[in-house]
Amino acid sequence: MDQQDDPTDIHVSSTVRYVLLGVGWLFLAIGAIGVFLPVLPTVPFLLVTAWAWSKSSKRLHKWLYGNKTYGPYLVAWDKYGVIPPRAKALAIGTMAVGWLFLTLYVAKSFWLPLIVGLVELAIIAFILTRPSRAPTQPG
Repeated sequence: MDQQDDPTDIHVSSTVRYVLLGVGWLFLAIGAIGVFLPVLPTVPFLLVTAWAWSKSSKRLHKWLYGNKTYGPYLVAWDKYGVIPPRAKALAIGTMAVGWLFLTLYVAKSFWLPLIVGLVELAIIAFILTRPSRAPTQPG
């Protein structure tokens, strides 16, 4: 076993460690699918993967942050709280479509769309107040 992935460095039981490893792999797979499906965001799934692997495998966590495709988004989120413009647009757009579908086809009264809409507005406010790009170094 690699010393970087020594389970004695991770302070959870072996059962919890294996569950978190599985959660990480599952969410990585969903995030990878999101690369190809425009309605499925990638970064939130990668954030769950990063969290799960940070608690279960230093080696996999380091690999994820060093990955050419996913790493820059995770580092930008960790260091600066960055949500890229495309991710913001997709998140807000899919929430709006979901809310519209709920309102037109699911809800029997105005209460459910009202509550869901208010929660989504809070989430949208959070998304819009995050920076879109990492600060640049003075040059």
